[in-house]
Amino acid sequence: MPSMLNTRLLSAGVLVSVSALALSACSPKPPKQLPPEPGPPVTNTMPAPAPVVPVGPAPGSQADFLASVNGRDTIHFALDKYDIDQISADILRVQAGWLLKYPGKKATIEGHADERGTRDYNLALGERRANSAKAFLVSLGVDASRLTTVSYGKERPVDTASTEEAWAKNRRAVTVTID
Repeated sequence: MPSMLNTRLLSAGVLVSVSALALSACSPKPPKQLPPEPGPPVTNTMPAPAPVVPVGPAPGSQADFLASVNGRDTIHFALDKYDIDQISADILRVQAGWLLKYPGKKATIEGHADERGTRDYNLALGERRANSAKAFLVSLGVDASRLTTVSYGKERPVDTASTEEAWAKNRRAVTVTID
C-alpha cells in the first residue's frame, strides 16, 4: 500500500501544484509601463463666448452724435440773420432724432457770428442764433430742459480769414452733446 499512498500523495501534490499554477496564471501581471496621471475633470459645458468688442464710438457719446448726424452738428446763417432755413431745418431734424433716441443726454447750442460788427452786437446775434436752433429742436419734441445755449459772438471763428467765404463759415450754431 505504500505505493498507493505514494501515488495518492504524489497525485495530491500534483493537484496542488496544478491548482497553484492555474491560479498564478490568472493573477494580474504588473504592466510594463504605468498609465499617465489623470488630467483635470472633463465637463460638458461650453466655453464662455469671447467678449464682443464694440466697433465705433460709444453709444450716446459726442463721437456717436457726430457719427449719427454725419458731421452735421452745425447750421449756418445769412448775414445778420438768425432764422432757420430749409437746409438748417433738415440738419436739426437729424439732431433731434439722435437727442430723442438718448433722452438722458444734454446738449449745448453754441451761437457764433462773423468778425464784422461790435462785440456786443455779435454776442447778441450769436445768442439769437443759438436760441433759434434750440426753439426748433424743442418744436421737434426735445425737452427744453436738456438744452442750454451760449453765445461766443465773433470770439471763436472757424476761419480767421477776412473774406466772405470765411465769414459765411463763422455765422453758425453748433450743437455739442454733454458727456
